[in-house]
Amino acid sequence: MRSLKFVLAALAVTLGASSAANAEPVKIRLSWVAPLANIGSIILEKKDLAKHMGKSYVLEPVRYQGTPPMITAIANGELEIADFAFSSLPIAILNAGIDDLRVISDEFQDGVTGRYSNEFFVLNDGPIKKVEDLKGKVVATNVAGSGVDIASRAMLRKHGLEDKRDYTVIEAPFPTMKALLLEKKADLIPAVLPFSLDPELNKVAHRLFDMREAIGRTQFVMFTARKSFIDKNRAALVDMMEDTLIITRWFIDPKNQKEAAEIAGRVLKAPPERFGWLFTAKDYYRDPNLMPDLDGLQKNVDLTRDLGFVKSSIDIKKYSDLSIVQEAAKRLK
Repeated sequence: MRSLKFVLAALAVTLGASSAANAEPVKIRLSWVAPLANIGSIILEKKDLAKHMGKSYVLEPVRYQGTPPMITAIANGELEIADFAFSSLPIAILNAGIDDLRVISDEFQDGVTGRYSNEFFVLNDGPIKKVEDLKGKVVATNVAGSGVDIASRAMLRKHGLEDKRDYTVIEAPFPTMKALLLEKKADLIPAVLPFSLDPELNKVAHRLFDMREAIGRTQFVMFTARKSFIDKNRAALVDMMEDTLIITRWFIDPKNQKEAAEIAGRVLKAPPERFGWLFTAKDYYRDPNLMPDLDGLQKNVDLTRDLGFVKSSIDIKKYSDLSIVQEAAKRLK
């Protein structure tokens, strides 16, 4: 009888292992907004470096015009990892009621000393010479409540200007911002990488201010997932974060910059020599361990409250789970 129990137990273990081995990879849809700036836009270009992609998980990058539309997507189960900006995170938790949302890793940070900060452009020959000149004018943004939107509103508030009372806000995708400015449909546009380096734009326009001047250093965007998804698919998420760490470290390694520029040229159908800035000190800051700046993020979330997008703030550390990326990083030591 005892030997039969051992046989049955061994059989159960074998069948369980076989079932796990034959399980379908977990589908992970990862959002992104700006090409090159968001790793989701180019991560599959180096999928040859990934150890687990296609095995324990499959990755499907999905593009959005801005981070606020991701709120509906992750609420409806149409997205597993939302690359939220600091502003859309509290809106998702407090306004949309997604209270099981968790920050799981860094994506990139703005305003870090010696690194790039998002810029806001006006025409060289236009009437805007200082922020106060935007009174009665049109300010463009990608989506209300996005990170750059919060920054522009904060900067204008510093100079006594308020939305609707003193200026008008219009929404448009980042690739169309240059046309809005050139056609004088907007007086101020946000210019994020890589669009801010457009030679044609820089011939006729200049930076009025940047995000660092507006709100200081920011944990601009970060990977977030729902706790329910994390609990069910933790092993696959750790695998995914290990692969993301490997690929991110490859991109930010100076010895790979030439190839990274070639990838950028291929993705954007532009000459590779235009991307000599990519993943250098002229680019955003990316933590090599994908660890977000939670203290900075707390300040950013508080600012979102101060501007009226949410009625209260949240304790960001209660809405974070960095154990996934930390476990992934340990594997690479």
